[in-house]
Amino acid sequence: MVISDRNLQLTYCTNIHPSNTMREVMDNLDRYAVPLRAQLWPQQPFGIGLRLSGEESRELTDPQRLREFREFLDQRGLYVFTMNGFPYGPFHHQAVKAQVHAPDWLDPERVAYTLRLIDILSALLPEGLDGGISTSPLTYRAWVDEQDADLWTRLTLNVMKVVAALIRLRNRTGQLIHIDIEPEPDGLLERSEQLAAFFTDHLMTTGAAHLTAELGLTLAQAKTAIQDHVQVCFDTCHLAVAFESPRRALECYQRAGMRIGKVQISSALRLTLPASPAQRQGALALLRPFLDSTYLHQVIARGADGQLVQFPDLPEALPALENPAVTEARIHFHVPVFLDQFAPSTPGWALGSTQAEIIETLQVLRQQPFTHHLEIETYTWDVLPPELKLPLLEMVKREYRWVQDVL
Repeated sequence: MVISDRNLQLTYCTNIHPSNTMREVMDNLDRYAVPLRAQLWPQQPFGIGLRLSGEESRELTDPQRLREFREFLDQRGLYVFTMNGFPYGPFHHQAVKAQVHAPDWLDPERVAYTLRLIDILSALLPEGLDGGISTSPLTYRAWVDEQDADLWTRLTLNVMKVVAALIRLRNRTGQLIHIDIEPEPDGLLERSEQLAAFFTDHLMTTGAAHLTAELGLTLAQAKTAIQDHVQVCFDTCHLAVAFESPRRALECYQRAGMRIGKVQISSALRLTLPASPAQRQGALALLRPFLDSTYLHQVIARGADGQLVQFPDLPEALPALENPAVTEARIHFHVPVFLDQFAPSTPGWALGSTQAEIIETLQVLRQQPFTHHLEIETYTWDVLPPELKLPLLEMVKREYRWVQDVL
């Protein structure tokens, strides 16, 4: 969907649809994207944020299959301008947890998968649009030693393999495609200042030097190419869980010279906690329906003194949240963006969402057009408590309507 007066491309991410084959991907697009277009934007082509697994991306290495998929999209008035290249394997109906980071950017298969997605997006991208592929925060922090200098060199050089391919593609076709790194709690890069530091301290130094040697660029040309081809996936859920201000995060990236490839419009759970032990137990009981064996639900809690404490998943956090010094907890659980409360507010505590961070991000976007790719990313429909579920098509349509209203 194009919001023409703002030059914005608005889409939703198809990672909400379970699939293991391209046939299932296309069936999902027929079942959901086609009726969404008919109901929301019937007279114009309809953009989608495509998610392909590693296996599905391999299917499209066959040029004939890729041409057939492009024809399939064209016939239905659909097009692709952004892709989600973070989750690689199966993403529904089985435990994902920390394996969402595998293969990580130390693994040659992460590079190969990203290169396949680039080839696919290049074949699907409409003329005149840039394309983006969001990707993981390099690795899961618990898997590596952050103090190992060789770790950062290996990560940098693997990212540069992709940048070099993107430079060659642009020289050959004129297409601008960028990878958009997505910070996430407990990822190696989990906050804006960490991604900005990776960009300035590693990509623009070791990475730029590597490009000058490999492609014969000047250092200035290499740095410009890195700015073009390595951008930020600005996920409003992840920012909020980390207690980051969207405005300040954007300023951090801008100081580093980074661009925002896309905003992922998504919302986390927010629980404010009462001092009374009895009331606190009642408040924590509201979180139990959100316990889930499929995805990681990282928790960051804030105390009355402003200090933050982090937990890798909701089950580990619940006992600690009984501590009366904890006043607020934010949980990585992508809840519907149009909801701001999930239970009747009680004096001293409430279970709501981080919708305010989405609104702040879009307010800043109205003031300065820092990106033109917007992707709604609520993927936890299957594991929501039953009282929050409606037919999926209706839920996604409500999300589009809400975002349009805020914009």
